[in-house]
Amino acid sequence: MRQPTELELLSTQPVPSADELAGTFARQPHENLTSDQEHARVFSRLGFGTDFTDYMAHATWSAEEGWHKKIIEPYGPLSLDPAGSVLHYGQEVFEGMKAYRHDDGSIWTFRPTYNAARINMSCRRLAIPEIPVKDFMASIVDLVRADARWVPSTPGSSLYLRPFIFASESFLGVRAASRYEYLVIASPSGAYFSNGLKPINVWVDRDYHRAGPGGMGEVKTGGNYAASLLPKVQAHEAGYDEVLFLDAATNTNIDELGGMNVFVVMADGSVKTPKLNGNILPGGTRSSILQFLESEGVKVSEETLSLRGVVAGIASGEVAEMFACGTAAVVTPIGRLASEDFDVEVPLGERTSAIYEELTAIQLGHREDRFGWLYKIMDA
Repeated sequence: MRQPTELELLSTQPVPSADELAGTFARQPHENLTSDQEHARVFSRLGFGTDFTDYMAHATWSAEEGWHKKIIEPYGPLSLDPAGSVLHYGQEVFEGMKAYRHDDGSIWTFRPTYNAARINMSCRRLAIPEIPVKDFMASIVDLVRADARWVPSTPGSSLYLRPFIFASESFLGVRAASRYEYLVIASPSGAYFSNGLKPINVWVDRDYHRAGPGGMGEVKTGGNYAASLLPKVQAHEAGYDEVLFLDAATNTNIDELGGMNVFVVMADGSVKTPKLNGNILPGGTRSSILQFLESEGVKVSEETLSLRGVVAGIASGEVAEMFACGTAAVVTPIGRLASEDFDVEVPLGERTSAIYEELTAIQLGHREDRFGWLYKIMDA
């Protein structure tokens, strides 16, 4: 039996109900709400992260006052001095989560305390002040309640939530800033991949890495994603959907995709995933899959997975499936794995689709939440 991680333990800490937290972020007047016509247009063609809601949550941190000015304000541009610290030294962290509308019209979110714990882990690594868990939760509650009409109900849809913190102090000099902004923005979204639960083609990059030992690979900060963009552009130009990165120390072991964790399903039914080594983001979906599989009696292991061993396993039939996972896509099968010296088709199986169906059914309230992952934001 695997031992829970620090993040998993922190995510089980009790938090107040949404009704108790509501109003922490005071809603400001909005004189230009989106018209019903424009709202209908957005909902008629849900994409991912391209349209945004009427409001956003906002708080400011200063050394004198801590986190203060907690408000829900109209969504719109921010004012930032050209010397704003984030533009020069990259002090910023973010999270990704979703709100779901259940069949009875109520709105829920999935494991928000995990996101709260992880954003603070990221803050610690980047010398950013942590945000109290109650404030993080309240910002989600107050924003979603203000933007309730933006939570879609069509299959595969959700309201994607993006909490983030950045250094806003204006100065030039290499030090931690003394002023920060916390915001949450929201985007009504359809499926992350337009082709749905269909296999993606993955390129294994040998020239670039997301992060190295002692770096920031395990925290959710923009630099990690920026490091993945050039190889992703190159892979897309060659006809691939995503890039799989190897460890920077040896360039031989699998780490993760640019924005998703990776799992390997063996022919004997066991499931493996790269162990957390400081370079890999401890994904909430990854954590959920491990807990779910163990509860089903599936043998799961977190270990060092060599690229050579996985490719050989695919060729021999020892590897039965591969899939990627993350908040945005949930679960996505990998159908092809390629690099300069190999190109293999990965079998498709039932384990990947079963995991996807279980997680999404829990998120949408169609199956029992036996793990206590759901948090109700508001009734219908």
